[in-house]
Amino acid sequence: MLDRLVPDPRRGHPVALFGSAAARLEQVLYRPSRARGALFAALSVGAATGLGAALERATGPTGRAAATAGATWAALGGAMLAREAESIADALESGDLDEARRRLPGLCGRDPSVLDEKGIARATVESVAENTSDAVVGPLVWGALLGLPGLLGYRAANTLDAMVGHRSERYERFGAASARLDDLANWAPSRLTALLACAAAPVVGGSPRRALRITARDGDRHPSPNSGRCEAAFAGALDLRLGGTNRYGDRVEHRPELGEGRHPEPADIRRAVALARGVDTGAAAVAAAVAAIPGGRR
Repeated sequence: MLDRLVPDPRRGHPVALFGSAAARLEQVLYRPSRARGALFAALSVGAATGLGAALERATGPTGRAAATAGATWAALGGAMLAREAESIADALESGDLDEARRRLPGLCGRDPSVLDEKGIARATVESVAENTSDAVVGPLVWGALLGLPGLLGYRAANTLDAMVGHRSERYERFGAASARLDDLANWAPSRLTALLACAAAPVVGGSPRRALRITARDGDRHPSPNSGRCEAAFAGALDLRLGGTNRYGDRVEHRPELGEGRHPEPADIRRAVALARGVDTGAAAVAAAVAAIPGGRR
């Protein structure tokens, strides 16, 4: 509820503060070395997880509930994801391609200058699918399982992946540990995201059976061990065809197509957001059920 009702501050967001601290640590530790990268990931994620554990031990039930609510608000990004995607939809539907291109880097790292209307629509739908797992389902899963340490530790790992986990000359070795840690942390959330997207398919006029079939058939065709499950499930639920050629600056990737429907159009962005909101609601219900198990986290 806080994620949907309380907008992110322009300055001083806890995730941004963590990112700034991690960037300073990177300056101290950086070498083109996997060992240095592993140390960087361990110290950064360990600090966030330790803070969560300290908050749990230092507060009573009321304080712990307040701290958990605040940490959940900080860790979740579903509302911001929806707002960014809908802003791109607004721009495309009004014919303002330049504005849509300007906003796209807020969702993904593709070069917007080479994308037309349909290319931006596909990039946005794919980003909504992938980031629903990263920004909502992942934090809720780890929060349900491990409480405050899980919430903060997961968000730290995911933030490091965004910072240093991409393939480039600087981060090919240093960022390897952060990328693998994020893959591991998102293994279960991505698959839960796919299942929830299949279950929520009727929200957007889709078929759960078709979505499950597409997920099972195409989920492992994506180069990411996790993103493919989410994108395939959204493709099946929305009856769209995702994937294809992506340009990231000077690097071009040719990805297999997922799904068997038509290619996305601007109106499909709003359908993807509606599906993501259905997934968000389902994930919250699952997390609450897990946390309510006797002896589990509350």
